[in-house]
Amino acid sequence: MSRAVSRAMSRAMTAAGWIAENAAALTGLADRIWAYAEPSLREWRSAPATAALLRAHGFTIAWGTAGLPAAFVATHGDRGPVLGFNVEYDALPGLSQRAGAARHEPVAFEGDEYAPAYGPGHGCGHNALAAASAGAAIAAATALGNRATIKVFASTGEEHLVGKAYAVRDGAYDGLDAFLDWHPAPVTGTGWDVTSALYSATFSFLGSPGHGSNPLGTRSGLDGALLLTEMVERLRAGHVSPSGRVSYTISGGGAPNVTPDLRTVWVYVRESTAAAARTLYDQVVTCAHAAAAGSGTRLEHRLVTAIRQGLGNRAGAELLHHTMSELGPPVFTDADHAFARRLQAAIGRPPAGLAGEVLPLRPPAGPDLGGPSSDTSEVSWTAPHLSLVAAVVPLGVPLHSWAATAATGTPIAHAGLLAAARYLATAAVTLVEQPETLAAVGAEFDSREREPALLPAGAEPPYHLPPRGFLDETGQSPRPTRTPPVSAEPLGKI
Repeated sequence: MSRAVSRAMSRAMTAAGWIAENAAALTGLADRIWAYAEPSLREWRSAPATAALLRAHGFTIAWGTAGLPAAFVATHGDRGPVLGFNVEYDALPGLSQRAGAARHEPVAFEGDEYAPAYGPGHGCGHNALAAASAGAAIAAATALGNRATIKVFASTGEEHLVGKAYAVRDGAYDGLDAFLDWHPAPVTGTGWDVTSALYSATFSFLGSPGHGSNPLGTRSGLDGALLLTEMVERLRAGHVSPSGRVSYTISGGGAPNVTPDLRTVWVYVRESTAAAARTLYDQVVTCAHAAAAGSGTRLEHRLVTAIRQGLGNRAGAELLHHTMSELGPPVFTDADHAFARRLQAAIGRPPAGLAGEVLPLRPPAGPDLGGPSSDTSEVSWTAPHLSLVAAVVPLGVPLHSWAATAATGTPIAHAGLLAAARYLATAAVTLVEQPETLAAVGAEFDSREREPALLPAGAEPPYHLPPRGFLDETGQSPRPTRTPPVSAEPLGKI
């Protein structure tokens, strides 16, 4: 065995040892973030909790990446290869659920009796993602010492695909030699497949209010919103390719005895490539203008974010797959499998339990029939993106569901996140101790043809005013919030 290989193995064992010794701290952080269940761009407790763990192990914290208060960059070291780790901690709306319950038991509610809604929950496992990535970064820094610069990019609002799009545009990820990432899933594996490009936009229809019993002379923002959604349905029925997706929601509230003068349709447009996504997005914009004209309302249109499709990295995927195969899959107990089968029965899925293997290396799917999007794809245009998935929910349990939330607050998620932390930390050590591997990853990235970013230079990210305690703790100052759209047109004038 060569001295270099022996040194790499020793440092990898040091990283794995740190994770084992600090497993309770990592799973505890995951459980706290799970309980906070904070929605996108408002992770006022999850972000400081993550930063505190990193700071306690020698990382310096820079808050407010790209003007987003709940985002930060944590740095350890100042020499050698620069390796980035991805942290996310936002929950999803409507997915509140009691941990470990094999039936739907929401624990938080919002709205009122006329518009009840469940509170947010971690149906995508970002609580586990945050803890594992932070732990992997600390473990890698501990093992490598001054041989590398370790950066942790704690990103807000991934579920809104906002944080990294603006951070990449503003140069936060420049200078990375590799970006190590993972995501919770029902399985454990890796590959170099890609994610879909996406446009996110809001279309607000402004009319004139009046009494619901006498609609003559008023103009309903709801009419504009419904006309747009009907046209979107016609698009989806016969004018979208197999890889295209158009999803939407309507917001506004109100009461039936008031003509709604403001309703907003929030739209996600996905396609396999940025060019195809732009074509489909332009069709939706055309529909929105037609809906405003047909309803006699005024349209206010805002592009919230836009991301390119992700770039895979085969050399990085091969490194991760070798690492994962050597370390083995997450280890689950009989109790974990029993709960998994109860949860699967509750949602009508086969009682398959939990994934017990590392899947074969996965090449890109063909033909591309569409799929998920992540703002992490923007980073893949700036640095080589090495990404894996690890099992934190049972087989057949879809992410973005209450059943996933039930699992991500249990020991199932603990096992998955600790495995993911080991995979990432070990891969980081290998990249530093085997320069030829890092060079191969970088050469593949450099060979890829570049496309321009989709987000306009003047676009501003959404902003939520943080609580005073958060601002004081992080040393940030508030900035003005965006003025909501207002219709100043006279009542009844069309």
